[in-house]
Amino acid sequence: MNYFTNEKHYNTLNNYYKAKYKTKIMKIALNGDFSCPNRDGVFSYEGCIFCSEKGSGDFAGKKENSLKEQFFNIKALMNKKWKNGKYIAYFQANTNTYGPIEKLKKLYYEALSLDKDIIGLNIGTRPDCFSPKIYDLLSEINQITDLTIELGLQSIKSDTLKLINRGHDLETFTNAVNELRKRNIDVVVHIINGLPYETDSDMLNTINYLNKLDIQGLKIHMLYILKNTTLENFYAKNKFHILSLEEYVKITTLQLRNLRENIIIHRITGDPPKALLITPSWTLKKFIVSNEIDKLMRKENFYQGDLYKENKNE
Repeated sequence: MNYFTNEKHYNTLNNYYKAKYKTKIMKIALNGDFSCPNRDGVFSYEGCIFCSEKGSGDFAGKKENSLKEQFFNIKALMNKKWKNGKYIAYFQANTNTYGPIEKLKKLYYEALSLDKDIIGLNIGTRPDCFSPKIYDLLSEINQITDLTIELGLQSIKSDTLKLINRGHDLETFTNAVNELRKRNIDVVVHIINGLPYETDSDMLNTINYLNKLDIQGLKIHMLYILKNTTLENFYAKNKFHILSLEEYVKITTLQLRNLRENIIIHRITGDPPKALLITPSWTLKKFIVSNEIDKLMRKENFYQGDLYKENKNE
């Protein structure tokens, strides 16, 4: 099933939510004060080369506040724009399955109890931060709410994974997807376009690989360079090519056309913190980016999955 419209020729998350829940759905990004094994020394102290000192989840609540304070502070801001709707509690910052099972269980269940209008839980994490007990806990939670696990991948290219210091390989990612799907847990995958030295073919290869997996959603980010990151130093020394807006629109549209029609697009570009951004400046204009993709797809009558179908039928 697809949720295309005259304006959007791909499956947007907003249209999917409207069809499923018949109301506005708002994600509340929470900070459970999790760490990351790629930053605390278990795998590495450096983290991925694009991570800021804050780590991921710069737009989540403040870890100093309780989950309740975080939730209602953000809810109040959202309610200024949307008066009615339901909510998804979203553990966004850092690696949210990385911790003692007791902590995970406490935080997940607490988040679900914060408001009667919470209809789901999203958990962002790494594919190498699971255990049998964690899978069991997630399976348990999936029985009582709409659970989605967001997995960082970024690229399937092994040289790229090493260069950006991901700390895991493609097999680990694939195994995590398969284990989650055995338990009927929805999976959303994060990828990044414009990683150092990747070609259009590399970026399309990532999409073609994901088509073979039972994933339900995709977040497409653009690589941007932030202050105080390893990537800042790497870029200063190597000056690798940064995608222009036009190049990003072209490759992302091509990825959408090669992507299975039933995969929901949760994000179409990155969302950098303005104060830390070095380049490219166009990534600050996320609505312009999505509008340019929409314009191209409408002009050329492109749709998500049209090339996937053609290739499958050849």
